[in-house]
Amino acid sequence: MKKFVLEFLRRGLIASGIGPIVLAIVYLILQQTAAVEALSVNQVCIGIFSITALAFVAGGMNSIYQIERLPLMVAILIHGGVLYIGYLGTYLLNDWLDFGVMPIVVFSAIFVVGYIVIWVIIYSIIKRNADKLNKILKQKQQSTKDILKNR
Repeated sequence: MKKFVLEFLRRGLIASGIGPIVLAIVYLILQQTAAVEALSVNQVCIGIFSITALAFVAGGMNSIYQIERLPLMVAILIHGGVLYIGYLGTYLLNDWLDFGVMPIVVFSAIFVVGYIVIWVIIYSIIKRNADKLNKILKQKQQSTKDILKNR
């Protein structure tokens, strides 16, 4: 457990430095598209603090996959659930999402679809790499058998 906590803190601290940079980029884009003309000091502070906290949690949560005795599907569900709550809370706190049934349903659908798409991409990449490694191992095993057979 100590290893998990230390890894969570390490990854969280790394990610928390990136969160405010992403927020600044989003605010600049919103300003350029005339979606936001001015922000109050309170809006900026809440945005910075909430995005920093969200980035810390999102970065740290990736360490859950290093808990070997935790089944992968359980880790994915915990990871996804924590991220969902974190993002939803951040969006509501910053008034980036209206508090209501339909906005939350739409947000939830987009989040779930996005999360699944990302995992399908990750799975595909890992499967392709594993298949390549298995092919190389089979070739090595076959060449070793051939060498031993010819002796």
